[in-house]
Amino acid sequence: MFTKLNIVNMITKTVSTRLSEDELGLLDSMAARTGLDRATMTKTLLRRGLEQLRFDEAVAAYRASRVTLSRAAEMAGISIWDFIGRMDQQDLTLHYGIGELEEDLSGGL
Repeated sequence: MFTKLNIVNMITKTVSTRLSEDELGLLDSMAARTGLDRATMTKTLLRRGLEQLRFDEAVAAYRASRVTLSRAAEMAGISIWDFIGRMDQQDLTLHYGIGELEEDLSGGL
């Protein structure tokens, strides 16, 4: 059996930051436990943090009724169903009226 690999050329930029000795120790410890090198662990943690911040921003906007359910999910970078599935953890209630239903239906949901 042969596997086809898709290799994507990704343009990257270097970012440097300063960490305390304790933070660097934690980073290296986590990297060692997961079998990753420091750079890969740093990218992994940064991506997770960005995803969480993006989700938190979407939750705050939805909680304040500044955005619809579909827009909040879009802001979070997840499906509406995933957003709904995570609402209970965030103590969110579903704000879903006729306007949102019509918007979702017209969008081909």
